[in-house]
Parts: sequence; C-alpha cells; structure tokens
Amino acid sequence: MDKKKICFITARAGTASSFLKNQMGALSKDYEVHFISNEKDHHKIDVKHDQYCFIDIHREISIIKDISAVFKLYRYFRREHFTSVHSVTPKAGLLTALAAFFARVPVRIHTFTGQVWANKKGLMRLLLKTTDRIIALLDNHVLVDGKSQRRYLIEQKIIKENKSRVLGEGSICGVDVAKFQPSFTIRSQKREEVGIDADIIVFEFMGRLNHDKGTYDLLEAFNELCENNNNLFLLLIGRDEENVSEHFSEYKNLNTNNFLYYGSTSEPEITLQIGDVFVLPTYREGFGMSVIEAQSLGLPVICSDAYGVMDAMVDDVTGLRFPIGDTKKLVKCMESLLGDKSLREKMGRAGRERVIKFFNSQYMTDLWCHFYSEVLGSL
Repeated sequence: MDKKKICFITARAGTASSFLKNQMGALSKDYEVHFISNEKDHHKIDVKHDQYCFIDIHREISIIKDISAVFKLYRYFRREHFTSVHSVTPKAGLLTALAAFFARVPVRIHTFTGQVWANKKGLMRLLLKTTDRIIALLDNHVLVDGKSQRRYLIEQKIIKENKSRVLGEGSICGVDVAKFQPSFTIRSQKREEVGIDADIIVFEFMGRLNHDKGTYDLLEAFNELCENNNNLFLLLIGRDEENVSEHFSEYKNLNTNNFLYYGSTSEPEITLQIGDVFVLPTYREGFGMSVIEAQSLGLPVICSDAYGVMDAMVDDVTGLRFPIGDTKKLVKCMESLLGDKSLREKMGRAGRERVIKFFNSQYMTDLWCHFYSEVLGSL
C-alpha cells in the first residue's frame, strides 16, 4: 500500500534544520515526506525528505511575490494529492493555509511558535494579528509550542480552544539531552579560550541582540550590578540585529575585564557551558528554546514573565522570574544567584531534571508521531 503523503513548509530551510529535523526523519518511516522552502540549492537541505520543492516564500510582505507563491503552492498541492500539509512560521503559514484550503488538502496543520505582533501597536499589529487569524481559520489543526502562548492566543481570539493543542509540556522539538550535557572539561576549555578565570561568575545571554529580547535591559542591569560587585562577567551570544554593539560604550562599568560580545555560535551546547547563570529578559517569546537548552546544561535561569517563556522554567525551582522591563527586579534576581553558589547548583540540577523529563527531543518526536497517527489514521 502506498504511503500517505505529507508536506512541510517553512520560509527558510534553516527553520526545518533547527526545529523539524528529528520529526521529519521519524515521520519519513511511515509517510512520504515532502519539503518546501525558499532555498534554491536542494543540496543544502539537511532534513530527511523524499522530495524537495523550491518556492520563493519571502518573510517580508511582497504582494506580487506572495500571490505568486500561493499559486505555486496551490498547483503543487493539487498535483501531489497530499493527505496533510504542515507549516511553520507566519508567512509560510498564511500562504500555505490559503493554497491548501483551495486545493482541498484534507489535513491542514500550522504550528505557532511566537507572535511578532505581541508588543507592536497600531495598524501593523492589526495586520499581523489578522494574518494569524486567517491561518487558524483555514487550517483544521493548530499546534502551539507552549501552554501560556496557547492561552494568550485564545484570549486574543486568534485560535479556538477546541481546535488547538500543545504537545506534551511544550516546545516544538525539545532538546537533545545527551548533546546538551554538562561537562567540566568543556567549561574549563572554553573559559580558557575566551580568557575568563574559573572562579568568575558568568551571566550569559543567547539570542538575537535587539530590544525585544531585552538586551538593553540586561546591559543596564549588569552595569548597575557592577557598581557594588566584582568577580562577575557578562557574556552575550548571538547575532546583533539592531547594532546593539554600537551602544556598549554607553555603559560605564562594562570593560574588557567583565564583558564580552561573543557573536553567533553554531555550537550552543559548547558555548553555553562558559556560563554560571543564563539570563533572558525578553519582551515576547513563543517558548524559549535557549532557556531549556541552558537548563539541560545544568544552568539556573533568570527570565522575564513574558508569556511563552514562562513554560520553559519554573520560578523559584529552576530559576528566578521578574516582570518584563523591570531592570531593578532583574538586578535583584542576578544578585540572588551571584552570591549563592548552593542555590545556583540546586536550581541547575532541578532544571536539567525537568528538561530530561518533559523536553527530551526523543520524547517530543514520539509525541509528533503519535499526533500524526491520530489525525491521519482514519483517512
């Protein structure tokens, strides 16, 4: 008997590489898996698939290109007779929902991984919210990668309670806990590489450097923390999206002895081991993958109370939480962990145990396979 055909659609191929690799590999055992993205060179696609199709899906709004992409998706869906299509990211979600609805694909799935409109205002917020509403209206299965994010989307009347779900405790793919495993050897080697002494307490951030991620709040808080504390260090890891580095000199207590902008990393499981405490002062977040990656490495975390990231940690158990944008409270959280090694170790152990139990990548992959078996089983 021929396998049922399913198709994954993302704007960037890297999205699938980062978040769908295990799931697509596991599903390919029982289904014929197709993949669509805007990567022209199919040799660069490193996820398991039976057939690849390039379609120019732009992340930015481009009416002509977007209409063209919808028609190309529609024709591909009609020709291949998919049982299911599954989109991730907003633009891919909207174009896929429109094309799949008119192509009469029986099972149309979208995964919400965060809302870019959450802290926007005016016409742009309305436009982006409307995009998500259309996706939820046209698709017949909605997955959300966090429970608090799902509640938020229901409150905002984006999705319906009976048409949406979270797999397990959340996250789109979980963490490879064997790969993200604490290692004293790696910690020592990386600290020596970047010039940080073993006894220095390192606060670290990993993510896009911009306002939404709370990068400026972290810089302000660390600058204040340095007024009355020594023996501490701030490490920033990630791509500088808003030229934040041009403002480093504005923080008078930051210098080469206590601060380093590391840049991007392709090995977070290695680079994150430099730190003692992971900090994410984000203003909006879908779930907070970096938070569970840090916890898998045994690091206590400090996070804002933004919806989404709340599911990635447990306040006073695996880390500390503070109100969005409240740098004074952020300083207090940092002070609490700076001066209490036993608390850091206790929270670090609790965090890794929770990740192993609820966010193990194999466990998440199994949940995906069960979901597909459930929604496609009767077709």
